[in-house]
Amino acid sequence: MFYKACYNSPLGELYITADDKALLSVSFSAETIKNNVQNQIVKDTINQLDEYFACKRKSFDLPLCPNGTEFQKLVWNALLKIPYGKVRSYKDIAIAIGNPNASRAVGHANNQNPIAIIIPCHRVIGSNGDLIGYGGGLDKKRFLLDLEKKV
Repeated sequence: MFYKACYNSPLGELYITADDKALLSVSFSAETIKNNVQNQIVKDTINQLDEYFACKRKSFDLPLCPNGTEFQKLVWNALLKIPYGKVRSYKDIAIAIGNPNASRAVGHANNQNPIAIIIPCHRVIGSNGDLIGYGGGLDKKRFLLDLEKKV
């Protein structure tokens, strides 16, 4: 069974999906949630997001199960290692996963991240320091980075 909720964040509505074992997605995409049925994972996600946006949480403690290719999962695992308030370049992530020439592929995997904020793809920037791409829009990426700089 799938459990879903719409969460009203400072960035607008986030759509959360979980199954009985793990969090599957947190997205900015506009979805219609007909059955807002929550399990403990969805409730924990909402509580932890509340703490994150209140600057009281620097890391998430949730079971994650993002759907993707092995390469994407490798990239997403590397993103989870970026410390709160820090940034890395796409090249840094490519090097971290042992494939220094895969910056573009890392960018594509970053773009496909199904668990926004919790898998912190917003912490990945261009090699020159520019904010590049974010599924929710660059304004949301800037907000998240600025939020983390406050702490």
